[in-house]
Amino acid sequence: MTLPDDIQETVRRVLAEDIGDGDITATLIPEMAQCDATVISRENAIICGVAWFDAVFQQMDTGIAVTWRVKDGQAVGANQILCSLHGPARPLLSGERAALNFLQTLSGTATAARRYADAVLGLPVKILDTRKTIPGLRAAQKYAVRCGGCHNHRHGLYDGILIKENHILSAGSITNAVGAARSHMRDLPVEVEVETLDEVREALQAGADILLLDNFNLEQMRAAVALNRGQAKLEASGGMSLDNLRAVAETGVDFISVGAITKNIQAIDLSMRFSEIRSF
Repeated sequence: MTLPDDIQETVRRVLAEDIGDGDITATLIPEMAQCDATVISRENAIICGVAWFDAVFQQMDTGIAVTWRVKDGQAVGANQILCSLHGPARPLLSGERAALNFLQTLSGTATAARRYADAVLGLPVKILDTRKTIPGLRAAQKYAVRCGGCHNHRHGLYDGILIKENHILSAGSITNAVGAARSHMRDLPVEVEVETLDEVREALQAGADILLLDNFNLEQMRAAVALNRGQAKLEASGGMSLDNLRAVAETGVDFISVGAITKNIQAIDLSMRFSEIRSF
């Protein structure tokens, strides 16, 4: 699975935020002291964030060695050792929180994604993320979504066309909006947000590639699938949860977008245990 290309810059930004011009407490530790540490998961989880964790300690001190027992996308249990570390004590202590923040946040995202993927297991539907991500961590969270078994919607406003209510109002109609999108961006699929079955009909007639069914109930979704007859892809969105996900998938839609995968996450409980610090 391809990693984002902004990992090093993201880590630099986070370390600058946390350490600033220096960790004043770490100066209490002898400069040449060495130590070992292990990271343990306190709960069941899907692990994600290995590359970010490694980058933290690479940037702190190249003398720190990290040995992993797990990899991204792997399920782990409570009290399982994830990795071990060895190296200079000062940078190990200084980098601990930033490294764990990445690992627990991205593992929380991957774990949430796995729950949603499992909820529709065996059905021909893809669960999509949204742009409702933690600021500054979009690429990282979208990677975590893939590690958890779900799929990415557009990354940002620059790589996908999604015509929503205000765009339609500005253009005058769905037909006008789709026509304008076709004339400006011929190589991208055109997705249109629809709120009624009449709008479904208009969007299909206008030649939209994907219809986002905004807050449709199950009956309306089934009606939209019948109207569509395979002409466009259908994406259900709005009010999606683990409780209703499978019922929505069984209506025949192609995609279900869920903002909660990246927005309402709970970080995984992790712990870094340090051995006795050795001075030389």
